[in-house]
Amino acid sequence: MTKVNVGGQMAGAAAAPRAAETYVVRRLEDQDTIRRLLEGRPAYSAYALGQLEPDLFPLSRWWLSEGDGGRALLLHSRGGLGNALFALGDAAALTAVLSLHQGPRSAFATCQTEHLQVVRRFFHLSQEHPLLRMKVTAATFRPTQGEARRLYGRDARFVNRLCNAEGVVASYTGRQIAGGVYFGAYAGEQLVAVAGTHSVSPTHGAAVVGNVYTHPQYRGQGLGALVTGAVTANVIESCPLVVLSVDPRNQAAVRAYQHLGYEEECRLIEASASRKDIIGLRSLVRRFLAARRGGRGRPAGGALVRL
Repeated sequence: MTKVNVGGQMAGAAAAPRAAETYVVRRLEDQDTIRRLLEGRPAYSAYALGQLEPDLFPLSRWWLSEGDGGRALLLHSRGGLGNALFALGDAAALTAVLSLHQGPRSAFATCQTEHLQVVRRFFHLSQEHPLLRMKVTAATFRPTQGEARRLYGRDARFVNRLCNAEGVVASYTGRQIAGGVYFGAYAGEQLVAVAGTHSVSPTHGAAVVGNVYTHPQYRGQGLGALVTGAVTANVIESCPLVVLSVDPRNQAAVRAYQHLGYEEECRLIEASASRKDIIGLRSLVRRFLAARRGGRGRPAGGALVRL
């Protein structure tokens, strides 16, 4: 019987040299070009589309890798709740761009499931979650009945108190609450459930709902769906596409979102990421070598990477 190893090479045979793959990595600064790349997968890319808003675009850096193994887009952004990394495209091309541009030392990463092994090469991942991305449109949205109140910057301390109920430290600021769309449900005067937004992009018609939390003593009463529905109803007026992410194992939450009209779009990975190259010297050397290597025949403004 012929044995084949993981790489597809027959066991015992001399390994054939693998042809090098070549990629051109360049920074993108034209919003129309970026938007066209993102709009191929709008539900997955909704957060990244939000970073094209005029107040957020200066806080973002976009990189495109194109070559033998396809194309990948990488976003590093800051602001809101912290640093974020977003990846879209082919895994091999993502390897090329991450070899040069790994971004801040720590960030919240969003990537496709097929990117996971690539991202692990460059980052330590914690709180790694395979998630279900769900979407709803104005045509499919079904609001719930009940009272939810709009939250404002002055309510940040109450949101933190609620989210700290199980010992997880939350540190929302008034600016973050005021800058997003947040709704809460109350038992008397006590805030017992909250939902908000990660991103709202009226310009590009996409919003990301998240930060959904219900106090343990009030779960099972539909309050998570109530506040999520209130946020969705607010943003769907300006954003025809609204998305959220949920752990597929949390079937109660999945069903609650389905009752609101959300439906499955894709699977993705979200995780806290910290660079393995803490000082950044390796990527600095790679950028230097790529720039020198690319001096002959590379497009202006790009660096040549061989894998």
